[in-house]
Amino acid sequence: MVDLVNNNYSNGNHENEEGNGNGEGDVVDIFSLSSYYFGSKDPLPFKDETLAHRIHRLKINYAAHGLRTYVEAVILVELFKHPHLLLLQVRNSIFKLPGGRLRPGESDRDGLKRKLGKKLSVTEDVDESNWEVGECLGMWWKPDFESLVYPYLPPNVKRPKECTKIFLVRLPVSRKFIVPKNLKLLVVPLCEIHENHKTYGPIISGVPQLLSKFSFNIVDS
Repeated sequence: MVDLVNNNYSNGNHENEEGNGNGEGDVVDIFSLSSYYFGSKDPLPFKDETLAHRIHRLKINYAAHGLRTYVEAVILVELFKHPHLLLLQVRNSIFKLPGGRLRPGESDRDGLKRKLGKKLSVTEDVDESNWEVGECLGMWWKPDFESLVYPYLPPNVKRPKECTKIFLVRLPVSRKFIVPKNLKLLVVPLCEIHENHKTYGPIISGVPQLLSKFSFNIVDS
């Protein structure tokens, strides 16, 4: 696991390099971690609340807007000839895929682009961020406010409370990642994540299985 911003893992300016991050069919092009620049920006505001307060807030939100939908990104880079996943760490303990909650009426892809801009770019402007959001890899459901998530909607659940959609986001050969100072951007090998529920939770630890239908093409810099 590597903390990208604090280690400033980059080998300089790559604005003139040729190439693109578009895979063809079930092939995903993965570029070296050294192709990217990592910097920081002002911290994001976080709600400091107890579990009871959070559940109360979720219930009020559900009564007003219904199902909460989260969209999250699977972003891959190469390090030591092995695919690594980009993760955000909150308060030095919680690991998350980059993304967040949709606004009412917002599309999945526009919402994910906005959230990626907010957490990984200088701007959250959808038109300027230029994130290539690909296919939906999987969906997870939360039947109740306090329940575990499931990779399917249980047939007895008629009114689920949350849905999390996971999308593959393909990177170009070069990009600047600008991360809020109160988040850590980490790069973690897929072999460490696989079925590691205790550390990463069910959604992140299931990502390697979601990626099993793809072939990885590691592109030399």
